[in-house]
Amino acid sequence: MATVLTKEKASRGEGDSDNKLDPDASTRSVTSIPPLGAPIEERRFWFQRAKSYDPDAIATQASVFDDPETAEKYHPRVDWENIGRFDPLARWTWAEEHRLVRKIDLRIMVWACIMFMALELDRANISQALTDNFLTDLHLTTDDYNFGNTVFKLSFLCAELPSQLVSKWMGPDRWIPSQMVLWSLVASSQFWLSGRDSFLACRALLGLLQGGFIPDVILYLSYFYKHHEMSLRLGFFWTAMSTADIISALLGAGLLHLRGVQGKSGWRWLFLIEGLLTLVIGIFAFLLMPAGPCQTASWFRGKKGWFDEREEKIIVNRVLREDPSKSGMHNREPITPRLLWQSLKDYDLWPLYILGLVFQIPATPPQQYLTLSLRGLGFDTFQSNLLSIPWNVLHMISMLGITYLAEIINELTLVSLSGQIWILPFLIYLSVANTGQANRWVLFAVTSLLLSYPNAHPIQVGWNSRNSNTVRSRTVSAACYNMFVQASGIISSNIYRSAADHSADDAPLYRRGNRQLLAITCMNIALYLLVKVYYIQRNKSRDRKWNAMSTDERLEYLATTEDKGNKRLDFRFQH
Repeated sequence: MATVLTKEKASRGEGDSDNKLDPDASTRSVTSIPPLGAPIEERRFWFQRAKSYDPDAIATQASVFDDPETAEKYHPRVDWENIGRFDPLARWTWAEEHRLVRKIDLRIMVWACIMFMALELDRANISQALTDNFLTDLHLTTDDYNFGNTVFKLSFLCAELPSQLVSKWMGPDRWIPSQMVLWSLVASSQFWLSGRDSFLACRALLGLLQGGFIPDVILYLSYFYKHHEMSLRLGFFWTAMSTADIISALLGAGLLHLRGVQGKSGWRWLFLIEGLLTLVIGIFAFLLMPAGPCQTASWFRGKKGWFDEREEKIIVNRVLREDPSKSGMHNREPITPRLLWQSLKDYDLWPLYILGLVFQIPATPPQQYLTLSLRGLGFDTFQSNLLSIPWNVLHMISMLGITYLAEIINELTLVSLSGQIWILPFLIYLSVANTGQANRWVLFAVTSLLLSYPNAHPIQVGWNSRNSNTVRSRTVSAACYNMFVQASGIISSNIYRSAADHSADDAPLYRRGNRQLLAITCMNIALYLLVKVYYIQRNKSRDRKWNAMSTDERLEYLATTEDKGNKRLDFRFQH
């Protein structure tokens, strides 16, 4: 939590850019406080570092823990799992911090991405199955397929919040691997699908077991990273999803050639083999997910753990100095009904939930129907799977690009809005052009470019986490945001439909559906601007109240207030 008091201290120039780390600082008395690092706007990526960058300069930034009058108000709970490494006098260099972040990336973030790839393999392989006569073999229509997607999304949505609450109670390091093992068994069982009922049953079970996985992982990652680091890592996190889509397309192109082996369809082998692959990853997740930065020791990870005592101290204190609210709950502490209700009624987060509901709708139906549309354009099974790769590659590049851009220029709303602007001209073409007479390669190019839009999902997930400002609220809001995203999938799955009168206004060209997507895109542009205005006005209102208070009144407020999280007067919303 970047409080106003902290900013005031930084603006007075506490710290010196020439200060080096004092190796004897730990032996000083409490009254002799080690110097802090020079106050900076901390978005220092390797390509932003100026010639004056000094890796040996002190990285420790000013925080509320440096003032005795405010430190006690933000002190971690005595039962917090990392309390043994909390030290307001701890100092470290930029070289140490950057080296440690890279180590966290390798130990924690890479495995999080691998787990997400496993999730995406098991929920996206149905697109590859469509190219192998999946619907025909099971005697399903495209409307049955839409209904199956709706059932999956609805089940996923319903499981989000309960899963997040279970994760907070037993710990994400235990719950996430358990989820993966359970859903991998269901995914593999799709080998024996026999018709509409079994198809819908598996869709429902997969949604129930996979729901909550994403916010669970996001909560877990917040234990290790600062806010701006989280946004960038979430960009790579969702890049892993696109990577999984590419791998799924390549696997599909190969595994679907197994059609006829033991008299079974290729799509059956696809479901079985990819489900078993997820089972292996789920088992390893039990071994490779520590409970927290100070709990990495185990028989598999080593008796000394992944981080030494100094590294643990740096991880804990650098995260807390930026956001003291992260020590507000134990990592295995359940959320009570009262805390749950307080989080659900937090109206200041609902603008982000609304964005989560609508921002992906314009691109989702074209994505869900891509392989089916390519088959309809005359491409064979092998070509249709391979042609789903280019847009995924471009999508990864554009998504990472805007995620970095948002942090570099410190602008979340307008950068997120760029995705809607990107989609607009392609939907206009699909809505008004005579696509029935267009060259199939032109339609492929237009659809691929549409799907390559810069997805703001990583930005908005991090944005939601920043504006939550407590572990309790962050836990619930991550689930709520993702529930709205899954609800958008339900809406999206029912926009492209086969026309009952077999007219040409919808299937197979979906002109009516594309016009609806175009209208939603225009609405989204207006919504992003309204969200920007809302948060600006909320911050201005708090500025007026805060600036009208004297220093003593502010300290009295900190000592006596019952305001929590983002309701505190010293908190400012990111936008």
